[in-house]
Amino acid sequence: MLTREQFQQKIASGVHILDGATGSNLRAMGMPNGYRTELWVFEHPHILQNLQRQYAEAGSQIIFAPTFQAQPIALQEIGLENETEQVNARLVALTREAAPDCLIAGDITTLSAFCDSWNPENMDLLVANYRRQIRGLIDGGVDILGAETLLYPNEAEAILIAAELEGAGAMMYSFTMQSDGSLFSGMDAGPVLRELERSGAAAVGFNCVAADAMTPGLVAKLRRYVKIPLICKPNGGMPVIGDDGIARYDMTPADFGKVIADCEQMGATLLGGCCGTTPAHIGAITNR
Repeated sequence: MLTREQFQQKIASGVHILDGATGSNLRAMGMPNGYRTELWVFEHPHILQNLQRQYAEAGSQIIFAPTFQAQPIALQEIGLENETEQVNARLVALTREAAPDCLIAGDITTLSAFCDSWNPENMDLLVANYRRQIRGLIDGGVDILGAETLLYPNEAEAILIAAELEGAGAMMYSFTMQSDGSLFSGMDAGPVLRELERSGAAAVGFNCVAADAMTPGLVAKLRRYVKIPLICKPNGGMPVIGDDGIARYDMTPADFGKVIADCEQMGATLLGGCCGTTPAHIGAITNR
């Protein structure tokens, strides 16, 4: 695993391209709504790997392994909690095989669907879950760890502690937030990101925010708080929920690319897409 310094040296040349969505694309490729991604990927590894190859071909330089909710508290729903480390390592291996020339990030996220992750009294629970996941990601050979779609500073603190206890290297943190830069806890994101920078984060920023005319302004606001690389990984516009309960996004790759180009001008240096984005959207960033 890369150290913070090694990772920042690799991306010191300027803008680097992240990947786009995984879950929304897998659903479009046949994964039933509500099906656990980890299990479906093990059953259909070629579909995931084909998507990841397309991202690499579109210009992605950093690709996230599909370990979004591969923590014990989540994996117990499908009876794999005792194999947490192995599940994470295997998903990293699949990603590495699909994109051998890319940096591979271990994906970590909020546990708000499984516990009150905002509550400091649950810190030990959070740390224990994240430690096991991080151990599996490191053993699987990730280059970096990427905590994304975080909701609360408490979650970032738990991940930071877990990463330190497991001897992890480079860590990226991104929150989902409002377009004005406020977290869903009500806190201002800027000071939270600044504190993570002081704690040794390699990069910070946001994801799972609707890409629109407000997004470059959000980048500009956050850039004032931090000097390290800034992550900009928004959704492909606003979601529309269909009768089947599935969210769909209609922002074209061309329009998405224009928003991201403006975000780059405001200081974002790690550019990618979240929900509703495809390899075509990443291609539009590459060719912005």
